Amino acid sequence: MTGRIHFAENLDVLGALPSSSVDLVYIDPPFNTGKVQQRTQLKTVRSAEGDRVGFQGQRYESIVIGTKRFSDVFDDYLAFLEPRLIEAHRVLAPHGCLYFHVDYREVHYCKVLLDGIFGRASFLNEIIWAYDYGGRPKNRWPPKHDNILLYAKDPSDYVFNVDEIERIPYMAPGLVGPGKAARGKLPTDTWWHTIVPTNGSEKTGYPTQKPLGILRRMIQASTRPGALVLDFFAGSGTTGAAALECGRRFILVDDNPEALAVMARRFNGVEGIEWVGYDPAPHQAVEKQRGLFSAPAAQEG
Repeated sequence: MTGRIHFAENLDVLGALPSSSVDLVYIDPPFNTGKVQQRTQLKTVRSAEGDRVGFQGQRYESIVIGTKRFSDVFDDYLAFLEPRLIEAHRVLAPHGCLYFHVDYREVHYCKVLLDGIFGRASFLNEIIWAYDYGGRPKNRWPPKHDNILLYAKDPSDYVFNVDEIERIPYMAPGLVGPGKAARGKLPTDTWWHTIVPTNGSEKTGYPTQKPLGILRRMIQASTRPGALVLDFFAGSGTTGAAALECGRRFILVDDNPEALAVMARRFNGVEGIEWVGYDPAPHQAVEKQRGLFSAPAAQEG
C-alpha cells in the first residue's frame, strides 16, 4: 500500500485502526478562530478593460474560477479534540511521535490537554513556524507564526534521524569555514519558512494548506523509510505528498468533500492509493483533460 485516503469522520477511522500501528501522527486541526476559512482562486486574462495592471502597462481581467471554504468554530474545542488525541496516542507505535499543529489562540490549552494524555515527560519540543505574510494590525505585534507541539509515545525511545534532516544555510557562512558552510546547519526549534506561494506549482487553492517543506522536515526527522504516517485532518493532502517524497506510506482522513476533491486531483496518477468512501475518478478525469496535475513524485505540490 502506498496510501489510503478516507472520506469519513476521523474518530470513526481512528477507532478502527490497530493499536501501535502508526509511526508518526501529524495533525493540523482547525484552529478555532471562529471564522469561515475561505480561499478564492483567480485567473487573469489580458483585457483592455481589466482591473489589474501588469508588465509594461498591460491590463488584465481577474476571473473567479472557484472558492473553497470550511467553518472553523467549535463550542468546546478541547472536548472535540480530546477523544481524537486519545486515539492518536493509542495507534502510535512505541517509537512513534505526534506533531500537533495549532496557533497562538489555543496552543496553551492544547499543551495541557496533551500533557494529560501523553504525560509531561513525553513533551519534546514546541516548534515555532515563523513566516512573513498577510496584514499587519496597528494595535499589537502582528502574529506571524504557528506552533507545533512534538510529543513522543515513549520519551526514552523514539525516532529522531538527525543526519537525515535537510540542513539550512548559515547566516554568516564566512565565520564557520568552507566545509561547514557547504553542509549547512541543523534547524532549531524555530523554523523560518514561507507559506505556500500563491503562484507556485505547490498551491492547491485549499484553505490553510501547509508547505511541503514543513511536513518533509518532520517526516525526515521522525520516521524511517517505509514508515506509516497518519494525518486525520488531511485537508489538501500535503502530509501524503511529503510522505511519498520521503518513501513513506500514509493514511489521510477528512470529512470535507472539497478536501477530497483537491486530494483526488493532487494524487492523480499515483499508484497504490486506496480510496475509502470516495470515488476520485470524476475529478481526476477533468484534470487529465486539462493537463493541470501530475503525480506528487513528479512535482512539488
